[in-house]
Amino acid sequence: MTQWITVLGSTGSIGCSTLDVVRRHPEKYRVYALTAATRVAEMAGQIAEFSPRYAVLANADAATQLREQLPDECVTEVLNGEEALIEVASDERVDQVMAAIVGAAGLLPTLAAAKAGKRVLLANKESLVMAGPLFLDAVKTGGAELLPIDSEHNAIFQSMPADYAGNLKASGIRKILLTASGGPFRGRESCELADVTPSQAVAHPNWSMGAKISVDSATLMNKGLELIEACFLFNCDAADVEVVVHPESVIHSMVQYCDGSVLAQLGQPDMRTPIAYGMAWPERIEAGVEPLNLFDIARLNFEAPDEENFPCLALARIAFAQGGTMPAVLNAANEVAVAAFLREDIRFTTIPELIKKVMDQHSVSDADSLDSVLSADSWARTTAERFLREEDF
Repeated sequence: MTQWITVLGSTGSIGCSTLDVVRRHPEKYRVYALTAATRVAEMAGQIAEFSPRYAVLANADAATQLREQLPDECVTEVLNGEEALIEVASDERVDQVMAAIVGAAGLLPTLAAAKAGKRVLLANKESLVMAGPLFLDAVKTGGAELLPIDSEHNAIFQSMPADYAGNLKASGIRKILLTASGGPFRGRESCELADVTPSQAVAHPNWSMGAKISVDSATLMNKGLELIEACFLFNCDAADVEVVVHPESVIHSMVQYCDGSVLAQLGQPDMRTPIAYGMAWPERIEAGVEPLNLFDIARLNFEAPDEENFPCLALARIAFAQGGTMPAVLNAANEVAVAAFLREDIRFTTIPELIKKVMDQHSVSDADSLDSVLSADSWARTTAERFLREEDF
């Protein structure tokens, strides 16, 4: 049967890769809705090709601009705003939702998809970082299917037993090995990082990603967020997850078993592989990815992460250990800090300094409701912005 899919964040890197998989399998997938922030021209092009029922943009101005670009005979209805995002993520006609909106903005529509019992293709790690227990409860009560799309978590999922029920020990698993490329500044000392530019930070050596996630990769915050995500996805503690820097980005993650076996998922650094796996699971379909040639790679390298010169990974561990609202605060402070860096208002090395300063000011409370999570998120953003105005960074 044809599967109808809503793509949250369709003009971003993950969204475009998702549409490429759809393009290759028109008999299997149809696009129900596309959403984006303000990339009007890109959205118009996607509408022309995929003819979705709905297109949702962030605000009314962008929606008006899009309507003006569409031909009179276009069948796509253009909407805007958060309520529209929630609507197209939870509509009864939708089978799958690709959750690829970057940052906290993706939480509410992704949560709505889970509550509505969709197959949630989770590329928005912030949903779990901010509100892990709430999100997983929504998946359970809504009867949703949760398929991780981040290449690392998808690799872990593929390397787990097919009947994994959330207990590492009962499944004979010793630990999860979460791989990291190390980013563009791997091997540099902190004194060499103070003057790096945004253009240098977004130049990832292996992956093609958006600016925010590329900076997160450069600071190792992306790996910190992924560590928290892995703990929630696979019901384990941070001590059960070991981060392994693997510069080639060929092994996407591994699972180590008690008998000495280590199962790994290998592949090209191309997000179409985990996207296609999530869309078609438990089957496999063509993704348009070049086969991996091990002779071309020749060798694989591994090293421990440098948490002294890249302290964001350690901050994520601290946030997860403290629990409650602290992971939401970590995420929000990081989003503000990265945005400031991309505007060239602060140095690269100020990103972890600002995050730590905000975390130190936070009184942790239970993240037992959406209101408490969103309140912590708002507080952290306001506090971070205040520090940016008042402190000499």
